Amino acid sequence: MELPAQTFQVTRADLVRYAGASGDFNPIHWSDRVATKVGLPGVIAHGMFTMALVGRAVTEWAGSPGAVVEYGVRFTRPVVVPDDDQGTEIEVTARVREVTEDGLTRLEVTATCLGEKVLAQARATIRTAR
Repeated sequence: MELPAQTFQVTRADLVRYAGASGDFNPIHWSDRVATKVGLPGVIAHGMFTMALVGRAVTEWAGSPGAVVEYGVRFTRPVVVPDDDQGTEIEVTARVREVTEDGLTRLEVTATCLGEKVLAQARATIRTAR
């Protein structure tokens, strides 16, 4: 079973807010000059910010943060965020892999940006309402 897709807009302003909240002011997250100098295609979103957006989708599917039992990902591709008002989009989808007898639902999660997967082995386990 497929769960409804969720889309998140990511702008440079979001990266600035996340940097302030997380304390991660690495210039690859705000300076095109530095990002391209180290071989990136441009400014990229913080990996943990991307993971948090996907976690938000999992929480919504679960119905509450307390229903998320386990969540993990591997980062495979950076999310490049253009310096404009639109930024970019991350689309999150999930497929139910298993529903256990003890009320847990295991999800296989996919996150894409511009049609490319940005996470691998993204999985979540949520507690299903009885």
